[in-house]
Amino acid sequence: MKTYFSPLHHKRTVTTELDGGILVDPYEKPSRVETVLARVQLQQLGPVLEPETFSLEPILRVHDAGYIDFLQSCWQEWKAAGKPGEAIPAIWPARGMRQRVPKDIDGRLGYYCFCAETSVTEGTWEAVKASADVALSARKAVQAGDRAAFALCRPPGHHASSDQLGGYCFINNAAVSAQAFLDDGAKRVAILDVDFHHGNGTQSIFYDRSDVLTISLHGNPDYAFPHFLGFEDETGEGEGEGFNLNLCYDPGTPFSEWQQGLEQACQRIADYQPDALVVALGVDTFEDDPISFFKLTSKDYLTMGARIEQLGLPTLFTMEGGYDVDAIGVNAVNVLEGFEGRQA
Repeated sequence: MKTYFSPLHHKRTVTTELDGGILVDPYEKPSRVETVLARVQLQQLGPVLEPETFSLEPILRVHDAGYIDFLQSCWQEWKAAGKPGEAIPAIWPARGMRQRVPKDIDGRLGYYCFCAETSVTEGTWEAVKASADVALSARKAVQAGDRAAFALCRPPGHHASSDQLGGYCFINNAAVSAQAFLDDGAKRVAILDVDFHHGNGTQSIFYDRSDVLTISLHGNPDYAFPHFLGFEDETGEGEGEGFNLNLCYDPGTPFSEWQQGLEQACQRIADYQPDALVVALGVDTFEDDPISFFKLTSKDYLTMGARIEQLGLPTLFTMEGGYDVDAIGVNAVNVLEGFEGRQA
């Protein structure tokens, strides 16, 4: 299996994250994907390739143009305003407020960001664009006939909606890739999100469409980020009614229970008969992940990958979450090795 990876992810080296009322060392950091890359190479999964550079056109197929302009200019505007630290929003257009784009950088940041743990820094745009290029390059390989490919994306993407960043995500790599499959002739695409956190951005992008089936297995939003989306009664609307499936689980969920949800998801995908599958691959479901509460073990990821392979679909894996750095490489690559039948 080919792995696509860009060293430009290092352009986003963040020093601040708001957690528990204090600024902490960010959980989403460069060592995450470097650890995965080292495991890919150790296990000889396949060639590691740098991505092509794509235009903004495939990104703008799912993202608002004003939002993408903001991502490109945010840091420069922030520094021009004399701000001393990294760009973190301090106000949002909450209930009762008008939903409009202010001219001031503080207001624009709040408009385009839905939470405060994700700062914008120097180099963020370069890393974000490279992450999208990684996903699009891996998707192109699958489109060209590869059974599967791995997009080792950083930053991740599944929390990004058409016009909002948050949850460490800026461009929704899975959504951009799914749309690219459609634009290249696919009639239907399925997105299977196995990250611990709900893929709220992916859901919102495709919520009123039937050409993309979105399925997410995640922590119950009553207890887990993003809290305000991802409940099981959210099934789509309009043309998309019935094409969004959320499977929510409470703290302490073991693999035996989570696996039942995976089976339900795979059955739904099989019934949908998509032309391609995008797997938003987060491994923060791991029992020792610092910001999650499921109890999957490393060997469970082999089983997960093997079940996904049984769908028999052209498959793109896009890297999402996973914050226990010592284990993230083993767990992510175990999914891919399980997919390829390389049970360790």
